[in-house]
Amino acid sequence: QVELVESGGGPVQAGGSLRLSCASTSPSFYFDAMGWFRQAPGKERELVAAINWKSDLIRYSDSVKARFIVSRDNAKKQAYLEMSKIEPEDATVYCCSAGTWDLLVTGTPDDWGRGTQVAVSA
Repeated sequence: QVELVESGGGPVQAGGSLRLSCASTSPSFYFDAMGWFRQAPGKERELVAAINWKSDLIRYSDSVKARFIVSRDNAKKQAYLEMSKIEPEDATVYCCSAGTWDLLVTGTPDDWGRGTQVAVSA
């Protein structure tokens, strides 16, 4: 079982920016893919961004494309989600995930973090 711990959430004004971080306690950070999910109340879970080991394959959901940037630092065992031009609809819990190619291709992770809350004020 891999432990993933998110941080960086909090209150932010619409139009502002936040940087979410995900730290892994696994001895090995070799995950084929890392991803960030969110699920707002009453909505389906959404894979907002995913990135492969070499950081040369990245996918974004249409709702965050051109506003969010996903990255990872394998040496530090961390993944990040840079959120900019934040909208009220972005308010929810963001969960870090790790997995195989399935995460990038089908959005299916192997492991989850508990999440970090993003609250957006007008």
